[in-house]
Amino acid sequence: MTSSNDTAVLRVAGRPVGRYVTRPELPARLSPRPYLHPVTTLAGTAVTELTPADHAHHLGVGVAVPDVEGFNFWGGRTYVRDQGPTELDNHGSQRHVAFQLRDPDGFVEELRWVAAGGELLRERRTVAATELTDQAWALDLTFSLTNVTKDPLSIGSPATNGRPGAAYGGFFWRARKESSAPEVFSAEAEGEEQVHGRPADWLALRGGTWTLVFVGATEQTRRDPWFVRTEEYPGVGSSLAHAERLPIPPGETVVRRVVTVVADGRLDRDAAAALVRKAVSP
Repeated sequence: MTSSNDTAVLRVAGRPVGRYVTRPELPARLSPRPYLHPVTTLAGTAVTELTPADHAHHLGVGVAVPDVEGFNFWGGRTYVRDQGPTELDNHGSQRHVAFQLRDPDGFVEELRWVAAGGELLRERRTVAATELTDQAWALDLTFSLTNVTKDPLSIGSPATNGRPGAAYGGFFWRARKESSAPEVFSAEAEGEEQVHGRPADWLALRGGTWTLVFVGATEQTRRDPWFVRTEEYPGVGSSLAHAERLPIPPGETVVRRVVTVVADGRLDRDAAAALVRKAVSP
């Protein structure tokens, strides 16, 4: 992984497949945080977007949470119960502290989640890129969030704050917007309505010449329902706070791991499942 102070480049089989920006210069209302963009297939097709016109706070691939004890680490407006999306001065930022490990195919990073001048969470983020075939590779992302305050914290979402169907928050991948919406399917279901808001071992988003397959790589991650958008914009995330807030007592840690297969071509269900097995095999 070649790097500077502010960026790092992930490589698979010698090819650059992802650029990681550790200290982006962004306005506070976008909840500044490290992100991966562009992420590309092995053939070079970009499969992420950064600050798109429809949602300027969508930053490629990363970890974003709209409500940590009332502070917004997602960006944009905050959903307020009985009021709706509201501009609030409540944005936090994720601050890169250091890389604890750096290799050409990945890194381990320490981050501080800071809001209102204080640190709420300390994160350890592990990212690894692995070649699967000559047309597919896997991005393995684990994040561990530790409550470093002396008080209980909880993570919420617009859904837990009164907006049904909007349980976003956690791992999030803003995909490339094309002239037609991507298709989405899991092992059992097809279409945004059928896969959104439900747990599934894996979920595939299929664009014009590419396919992304998202895999919950731990038992706890697989329990989190998926947040899926295809028509409004293409994005997939894993929901930390779906039906109720997620408590994090002082000193406790929440860990999630998502492996994403990044493939050239339009994979069918069988091909997607085969790559999932390859990506998460022991």
